[in-house]
Amino acid sequence: MRAPKPPGPAIRLPLGVRDYLPAAAAERRAVAEACLGAFERWGYRRIITPVYEYADVLARGSDTPAIRFVEPVSGEVVALRTDITPQVARLYATRLHAAPGPARLCYEGSVLRLAHARGQRELTQAGVELFDAPQAEGDAEVIALAAEALAGSGIDDLTIDLGHMGFLRAALRNLPTELREALARKDARRVERLAAAAGLPAERRKLVSALPRLRGEPQAVLREARRLAGGLLRQALDELAQALYELKAHDVGAAITIDLGEVRGFDYYTGVRFAGFAAGCGDALLTGGRYDDLCGRYGHSARATGFAVDVEAVAGALEVRGAPGQQSAPSPRGGVLVAGPRPLAPRIAAGLRRRGQRAACDPNPDASERALRAQAAHWGYARVLLVTPRGASFLDPSGERSKMAPAEFQELKQ
Repeated sequence: MRAPKPPGPAIRLPLGVRDYLPAAAAERRAVAEACLGAFERWGYRRIITPVYEYADVLARGSDTPAIRFVEPVSGEVVALRTDITPQVARLYATRLHAAPGPARLCYEGSVLRLAHARGQRELTQAGVELFDAPQAEGDAEVIALAAEALAGSGIDDLTIDLGHMGFLRAALRNLPTELREALARKDARRVERLAAAAGLPAERRKLVSALPRLRGEPQAVLREARRLAGGLLRQALDELAQALYELKAHDVGAAITIDLGEVRGFDYYTGVRFAGFAAGCGDALLTGGRYDDLCGRYGHSARATGFAVDVEAVAGALEVRGAPGQQSAPSPRGGVLVAGPRPLAPRIAAGLRRRGQRAACDPNPDASERALRAQAAHWGYARVLLVTPRGASFLDPSGERSKMAPAEFQELKQ
């Protein structure tokens, strides 16, 4: 008797990645396409960048740890992208900087990171980058576009939180990293203790100690920050105020708040930065801001700002609300599953698709009505269309029939 073969390796996925079944995949594609539709309405043109590049080139734009490997043909070290913005900055600086500005570019794609707060390492981003636009007007444009894109995706309670990384960087200059970590946790007492221990002059100590509470209604926060700040810090606050002023022209539906102690993007952004949140969701649905230093790392300096939508976070927020994708791009559900003799059934299905309907043809000529209804229900078809040479009838999920009009049947046969 032959011994049974030992079991093979377990069938599994790497840590931090996942499959999406049809319904979940459709929800995420709907979010991405709703965002891209908004981007294009605002004049942004789609581009595609590679999922991996030479590691030293990617490292110019981001110091986020990346998954690296040796490219077999060249023998050089390449890395999977952790963010798409540096790639777009490279593309603009090396290939598009001579084009008449401003340049508006948008994208959608996956990024892979060694670590992420949600434990998910593969993320899908949809975003825009705006190059060589006036500073305040450019900041306002991308913030307004971010709000519209998420509204079109189904998020109707978005709050956009603004800050200024130049302000925060100047306030924290030469201070220990643990103070920044305490600020990230909004630990006001520890921030105050560390500021006192740093031996700062009284005015700067008051400002640093106040950072955890410099958040809320924009005008009130700006007034308090101006009372505490001085010199270059006031210039940063003026830039933030000007962006808020320009934002009024866009009639943004989202709530606007300010948080001058937010440290996300500390090593990346140079000016106004922002993040979008929805009630009940701890993660930011989008992040963005000004990064005027980035293009220069690729050989051509340019003013630049943009944002990226976390497609998975938005889909999760919609699922929490029990209404995934209700206001986003058209869902692929609905339509009909066509069953009948060949070549008639495929011809009818093709006619329905020419009308813009979703239609598939069942290839099994012996399938029972019960099996057809089960197949249609599982794969999201609204009903079954039973075709014969003499005519066609619809079969709804409850099993009831209704005839297709003879004239329509004859037209679809053509």
